[in-house]
Amino acid sequence: MPAEPVLKLEGLTVAYGRVTALDRISLAVQPGEVVALLGPSGSGKSTLLNAVAGFLSLADGSIWLRERVVANARRAEPPEHRDVGVVFQNYALWPHLSALDTVAYPMRRRGAPAAEARAEAQRILSLLHIGQLADRRPSELSGGEQQRVGLARALARQASLYLFDEPTAHLDTHVRGVFLDELVARRSATGAAALYATHDAEEALGLADRVALLNSGRLVQIGSPQEVYDQPADMWVAQLTGPISVLEVPGEGRMLVRPGWARLDGERSGRIEAVRFAGPHSDYQLSTALGQVVIRQAGPPQHEVGAEVTWSLERTWRIG
Repeated sequence: MPAEPVLKLEGLTVAYGRVTALDRISLAVQPGEVVALLGPSGSGKSTLLNAVAGFLSLADGSIWLRERVVANARRAEPPEHRDVGVVFQNYALWPHLSALDTVAYPMRRRGAPAAEARAEAQRILSLLHIGQLADRRPSELSGGEQQRVGLARALARQASLYLFDEPTAHLDTHVRGVFLDELVARRSATGAAALYATHDAEEALGLADRVALLNSGRLVQIGSPQEVYDQPADMWVAQLTGPISVLEVPGEGRMLVRPGWARLDGERSGRIEAVRFAGPHSDYQLSTALGQVVIRQAGPPQHEVGAEVTWSLERTWRIG
């Protein structure tokens, strides 16, 4: 028998006055699953997280946590009664608590001994490279440092569901990687699930088990990272999830091509219009009889702008 979802949304609708911010969103998150909410600013990602957390009222639909309804259009449980750990863009740190006490608080509330809670809090702060700031209060921390404390507090929460709103937007690459690794480790150890809002397609595709694409408050597509990348529902999804070329292939119509789906050397001819070196690979923009196509090859550039080359298609995806 399949496990009960940690989170289930049924026809979730949220409105600000006459403006519909979320339009009939239905979605389930399974134990241990990370679902990325991917979309541009204003797509409804933060609104969805705020509704699940209990900070917004519903115009219609329902929110289930585990096996109980926590919100519908008639009633809603308060945020403190929902078993969720929240990290939003405003860090909401308590001004009177040190970083150490802030992170230890969720563990103390669960009944952990003070020494044990403070030791684990110190470990998490050190993991995020702010262990030396344990005694400082929010007013003594930079915005980036406050963000790390907020992340550390969420990790210490040990909730069954985490809600993350652009949590790594201002982190350097290394600390971002450390946080994501710790999130994955805790998910594996405890079965915790997560809704992870981001506008970064690379982050969403690399982190999530499934990706839900939101546009103007509507769920456009949901699927595994490979599904939404390889088989986008429409041109908007295709453009949001990575670089594309659109070719007019005789007998097949408009076909989408990712940079890795074509290669230099083959039966077709083209002229190199631009070359971009990106470290591990080089991108070549070709002018061809089918249209402009970008081809990605491993290593440094092997051809110059203006060169006549041959190329071939290894795969395509029909796009409407």
